Amino acid sequence: MKYVKAESVLPQSLVEEIQKYVQGKTLYIPKTKAEHRKWGSRSGTRKIIDERNTEIKAAFSRGKTVNELAAEYYLSSETIKKIVYKKR
Repeated sequence: MKYVKAESVLPQSLVEEIQKYVQGKTLYIPKTKAEHRKWGSRSGTRKIIDERNTEIKAAFSRGKTVNELAAEYYLSSETIKKIVYKKR
């Protein structure tokens, strides 16, 4: 997270208004919903995990057991169950 001085990006009148509520503290201003990205979408990790989960579901539907998949993908059997039984 990058910090920016309020005085360098906001009009003085707005800084003064904010100071009525918060002074000398760090204030987090979240991104708008339109700017928010899901976890891993920027790095490509989300796509990799989605592809892995698709492979796991396909292998399960072909008859592989939860324990076999857990060993093959180095995941717990509970995680495999969450993947294969998830509605979607």
